[in-house]
Amino acid sequence: MSSEIVAQISVEQLATRMADITEALQLVDVREPQEIALAFIEGFENLPLSEYAEWAQQIKTRFELDVETIVICHHGIRSAQMCQWLITQGFTNVKNVSGGIDAYSILVDRSIPRYR
Repeated sequence: MSSEIVAQISVEQLATRMADITEALQLVDVREPQEIALAFIEGFENLPLSEYAEWAQQIKTRFELDVETIVICHHGIRSAQMCQWLITQGFTNVKNVSGGIDAYSILVDRSIPRYR
């Protein structure tokens, strides 16, 4: 896997970007289904890393290579790995959510539950 520097986006920037409906965004959540059941941000498509074999072949037909793609997980580690992989697949505008959904629930939307 490439060790390219992945662009980061803060949770506050994410909230602003999601509120701007004029801009096309592709939102990907790489957490596991049981994590999604605990906490979820509307608009994100779930592609669990553990199910990579099921969705990897369709990534270029499900998403557009040049549209801004924002990836989230619990704290930002798995999503950074996904961002690096997307870059190797030819995606040109990929951003990792710094701090993940945990930071989002603390700094943006306290109605989203936190979990361990």
